[in-house]
Amino acid sequence: MNPTLPRWMDLGLLPVLNLAMALLVASMVVWAIGLEPATVLGLLIKGAWGNASGLSYTLYYATTFVFTGLAVAVAFHAGLFNIGGEGQAAMGGLGTGLVALAALQLAPGLPAAVLVPAMVMGAMLFGAAWAAVPGALQAWRGSHVVITTIMFNFLAAALMGYLLVEVLKEPGTMDLQSRAFEPAARMPGVHEALQGLGVEWPATPLNLTAVLAVLALVATWWLLWGSRSGFELRASGHAPAAALYAGVDPRRQVMAAMVVSGAMAGLVGVNEIAGVHQRLLPDFVAGAGFAGIAVSLIGRNHPVGIALAALLFGTLYQGGAELAFEVPGFSRDICVPWPAAWPSARAWWTWG
Repeated sequence: MNPTLPRWMDLGLLPVLNLAMALLVASMVVWAIGLEPATVLGLLIKGAWGNASGLSYTLYYATTFVFTGLAVAVAFHAGLFNIGGEGQAAMGGLGTGLVALAALQLAPGLPAAVLVPAMVMGAMLFGAAWAAVPGALQAWRGSHVVITTIMFNFLAAALMGYLLVEVLKEPGTMDLQSRAFEPAARMPGVHEALQGLGVEWPATPLNLTAVLAVLALVATWWLLWGSRSGFELRASGHAPAAALYAGVDPRRQVMAAMVVSGAMAGLVGVNEIAGVHQRLLPDFVAGAGFAGIAVSLIGRNHPVGIALAALLFGTLYQGGAELAFEVPGFSRDICVPWPAAWPSARAWWTWG
């Protein structure tokens, strides 16, 4: 009989101990490069949470991590390891951009109340469709989803590059980008929404896609733990033989998990393309799909844990960016799990 830890220890104490150990190791690294660990940690927290602007950037980054973390978690509960969030998010951005560009050409003047939901649906449909192909290959041909989703990341990058060079590139410019969307094709910023309520808030990339992230967390929890479909999905992933004996179709569960997973990853395109850039760009995902794997695993593949892990990663990125400005010789790579992640979003917002 395998001993099991009490639930309070497994879900409460162990994460705290792991975080404390991580902070200890990070402090040793900071000390080894000649900096004061307490000072660096204080600046990191202050940069991420110490003012309204830093908090907004933290939540903006966390929004993307929520989507990519949920994409990994949904597939994981079905016994699948979807590491194609990078490509699925890119396709979500493509879906967002194509809806906006189509409206610009075919229905100019379309109100935001119609256009923005259409862009959200486009992101989810393109992300789901891109994930459905590896799901079908796994379900009907036995092709391992890890291999196929990796391959589809490269295919997504190649497709995006081709479309931006040959089809969607803005005329008269050498920049690899589409033409700008019309003003209505933009997810409103949180500062604009708060201003409408009489609350002053600094202008940052944080937009109302953050509300979609909260809704996605709640919807995923309900799907997996509050619905029959979610029970069948989890049963198929954790006890496939028993689920098959009970009449659960494993192929259907593989397809359902990958479609939902891809739709979640596709929402990254709304946060980035509709919320920040307002035009289609290459490489806007910039590693967030792979970071979602860590977010999901740290969050124990549960929406509550994923929300906390996403906030942790958002804190590390925003705090690390501030440290790179405040501390001479300090590199943001010490805090962020991938180099040069999202350098364009902040620059785009700051300098247009």
